[in-house]
Amino acid sequence: MGSRASTLLRDEEIEEIKKETGFSHSQITRLYSRFTSLDKGENGTLSREDFQRIPELAINPLGDRIINAFFIEGVHVLRMMVGVNISDEQLGSIADRTIQEADQDGDSAISFSEFVKVLEKVDVEQKMSIRFLH
Repeated sequence: MGSRASTLLRDEEIEEIKKETGFSHSQITRLYSRFTSLDKGENGTLSREDFQRIPELAINPLGDRIINAFFIEGVHVLRMMVGVNISDEQLGSIADRTIQEADQDGDSAISFSEFVKVLEKVDVEQKMSIRFLH
């Protein structure tokens, strides 16, 4: 199992993760191995069903709540961000259009690389700053 993880992660990737997290080589390969064993769809993501197969969560009375915390529906998050200023229909339309524009491979999801490409077009520093008038 450990050898499978180490063959899937390149040394450069492990070194980058070590720098970002402070984890050791063995911790990273162990975590990656655990991740790949949970990823039954073998698509590089963990689904709700993948989490539900974790025995410790399956027997935990709060397991569903813990899992649901990882899968907050996007519209609910957007609603928290924008408040009640726009209707659910308008919010859904904005979310759909945003995903369509960013989703370059047509899989109805935004991958990290697609997300990065969208952010390259946005001046985040300008958008996230507060201008004070004198």
